[in-house]
Amino acid sequence: MAGKKALVYMFVLMLALSSLLAGCGSKSGGGDGKQGAGDSTEKEVKLKVYLIGGPQRDLPKVQEEINKYVKEKINATLDITMIDWGDYSKRMQVLSASGENFDIAFTSSWAFEYRTNAAKGAFMPLNDLLDKYGKGIKEELDPRFLEGTKIDGKNYAVPVNKELGEQWVWRFNKKYVDKYKIDITKVRTLQDLEPYLKQIKEGEPEDITPLAVPKGFKPYIPYDFILGDEFPVAMKIQDNASDFKFVNILETPELKASLETIRKYYQAGYLRKDVATLDGIDNIKTGKWFVDREITQPYADLGWSRSAGYDIVSTPMQDPVVFTGSASGSMHAISANSKNPERAMMFLNLLNTDKYLRNLFSFGIEGTHYKKVSENVIEDLPALKDGYQMPGFALGNMYLTYLHKEEPADKWEAFKKFNDSAKVSPTFGFNFDVDPVKTEVASISAIAREFYPAIMTGSVDPNEYLPKAMEKMKTAGLDKVIAEAQKQFDKWKAEKK
Repeated sequence: MAGKKALVYMFVLMLALSSLLAGCGSKSGGGDGKQGAGDSTEKEVKLKVYLIGGPQRDLPKVQEEINKYVKEKINATLDITMIDWGDYSKRMQVLSASGENFDIAFTSSWAFEYRTNAAKGAFMPLNDLLDKYGKGIKEELDPRFLEGTKIDGKNYAVPVNKELGEQWVWRFNKKYVDKYKIDITKVRTLQDLEPYLKQIKEGEPEDITPLAVPKGFKPYIPYDFILGDEFPVAMKIQDNASDFKFVNILETPELKASLETIRKYYQAGYLRKDVATLDGIDNIKTGKWFVDREITQPYADLGWSRSAGYDIVSTPMQDPVVFTGSASGSMHAISANSKNPERAMMFLNLLNTDKYLRNLFSFGIEGTHYKKVSENVIEDLPALKDGYQMPGFALGNMYLTYLHKEEPADKWEAFKKFNDSAKVSPTFGFNFDVDPVKTEVASISAIAREFYPAIMTGSVDPNEYLPKAMEKMKTAGLDKVIAEAQKQFDKWKAEKK
C-alpha cells in the first residue's frame, strides 16, 4: 500500500508541476513579453497607445466603450493619448529615446518617421507576430503595403489600408470655375494654369489669391525622391525605363522650366508676396482663393467640400504612382520596449478587421456622435463636430468605415480600383541607408531649407539663385550622396532578380 501511495503522490506532484509550468508559459505579457509567450489572454493587460491628432473632448467617453469591447475580445484595455499634429514627432522621439514602456504608436513617412526610427531600434520587428496574430491584417491589406514597407526583409509597422497610389491634383474653388466657365480638364501642368490665373487676377478683388500655396510648394516634376522632395536626389519615373539613375533634380530641364514659370507667376502677382515665409495658408477656411494643389484619393472633392462648407473640384496633375513613401503614409508600430507585443498585435488585428471597433474609433458612439441612416451609412450629430473629430486615415483599415449619406455607395470599391491602376515607382521598396553619407545629407538638407522656399515659389530669380544653391550643395558633397545612393540601389536591384 505504501508503494501505491507513493506512486499516487508522485503522479499528483507531476500534474501540479505540469500545470504550473503550462500556466507560466501561457500568460501573455509576462516577463518582457518578447519570447513568444503564447496566445493566451488569461491575464488582462493595459496597452499604452499614442495617436496623432488634436486632443478630443469626448475621447474618455469613447475610450470607455472601446475598452468594454476590446476587453471582451482579447482581455485588454487601452490607454490612448492624442498628441497634436505639430508636436507629435518631437514628443514621440523623446518618449522613445527615454525607453518609456508604451505599446503602440502612429508612425509614417512624415511623422515619427518610420524608416529612421525603425533603424534606430525604436520599433519591434513584426513578421512573426503578423504570421501568428495578424492573419486578418495580411488578408485585408494589398500585399504591396507590406512589401513596400519592409526594411532588410522585416516589417516594423502595420500600414493603414487606404489609398496606396499617390496622385497630385490641382484643386479649385468651384465658385470661380463656374463664374469664368473654366474647363479644368484642360489643366494638367503648371504652365496650363496661366490664362486662368490671369483671369482671376484681373477680374477679382486684390484679396483673392489666384495660386494659393505656402513656402513648402515645389513644382511637380515626374521624379521619385528617395529622401522626400526637400532633398534634391531623385530618379525619373518613366514607362519601360532601362536606365535607373539618380540625378540632381536642380539640373533637370523639367525643374528649370517649372521654376521659370513659377517666377513669372510670382512677378505677375498670382501668388502671395509673402509666400516664401508662409508656413501655412488658410485659403480653405477663408474661401479667398482660386487654385491650390493637394494629394488626392477617390471622391476627395466631396470630403474637401464637406469640410470647407463650399464646393471644391479637382483635376489630376499626374497619374497615380506607388512610392515607398506612399505605402508608409499611415502606420502603427509596436514599441521595441513593449511588454505586451502579442496582445498589441491582437489589438491591431482587431482594429483592422472588426467593423464595429473600427467605426467606434473613427466616429464615436452611435446615438451620441452619429446616427445611422442605413446599415452602412451615417449622419453626423453635433457632438461629433464639437467633441470627437478624429483623423480617420490614421486609425486603421479605412475600408471598414461607414459612409456619410452624401458619399457614393461605391467609395471603397473606387479606392481598390485606384490602387490597382497605380503604377509602381522604380525605387518602390528601396531603402536608402544614409549612414555612409549622413554628414553630407545633413549639410545638403540645411542648404535646401535655406534656398528652397524662395526659389521654388518664384520669389527670387532662379537664374541667379539656383546656381548658388547647386554650388553650395556640390561643395557639401551632393555628388558623393548621389554615388552612394546609386551604389546601394544597384545592389538592391541585383539582389531582387
